Amino acid sequence: MITLYGIKACDTMKKARVWLEEQGIEYQFHDYRKEGIDADQLRAWCDEHGWETVLNRQGTTFRKLDDADKEAIDTSKAVGLMQANPSMIKRPVLDTGSQRLVGFKPDQYAAALK
Repeated sequence: MITLYGIKACDTMKKARVWLEEQGIEYQFHDYRKEGIDADQLRAWCDEHGWETVLNRQGTTFRKLDDADKEAIDTSKAVGLMQANPSMIKRPVLDTGSQRLVGFKPDQYAAALK
């Protein structure tokens, strides 16, 4: 089963959900703000893509952090920040079962789901 991870109200999430629905692709939605996210799963995403890709440093939540929290980030620290603040996870994350796609790009989704 394909799982789409993210936050329901996010505009990029809405685009990804609409795209999946228009393609007739069934998926399960996991709202990690409401349902939480497992540290092991975050670590696996960071191992696959690098914490620099998975941690959303452009968002308001990250920018509001103390400078000390923004420094010396490694995988462990990134996972801790994302678990404490799920809105810091780049979204969406699409788990096709064989791979995870971070962010929404229709051409990448099409290639992965053909």
